[in-house]
Formats: sequence, C-alpha cells, structure tokens
Amino acid sequence: MSAEDKMKNAAEDITGKAKEAMGKLTGDESQEAEGKLDQAKASLRKAGENVKDAFK
Repeated sequence: MSAEDKMKNAAEDITGKAKEAMGKLTGDESQEAEGKLDQAKASLRKAGENVKDAFK
C-alpha cells in the first residue's frame, strides 16, 4: 500500500467518522449512515491493499 493510498483511506475514514458524529448530533440518520458507509469503504480498501501487499 503506497503512502498516498494510506493517506486517502485515513482521510476517508476520518471524514466518515465526522459525518457519523454530526448525524448523531443532529439526528440525521441518513448522514450517520453515509458516515458509516464511508468508514466501511475505507476499511475494505485497506483490507484489499493489505492482501495485495501480502503477495508482493
């Protein structure tokens, strides 16, 4: 996993956490769900990159 990919995944994860927290604060369930989705996407990308790294 390149450093750039790691930074992008971390940024998406942080953004997702912020969206989720804002959704909880405001009672906006769709924003909360969107934040959780962003976090899940970042986790999947990280897992995929870890698998690729394992085979290098």
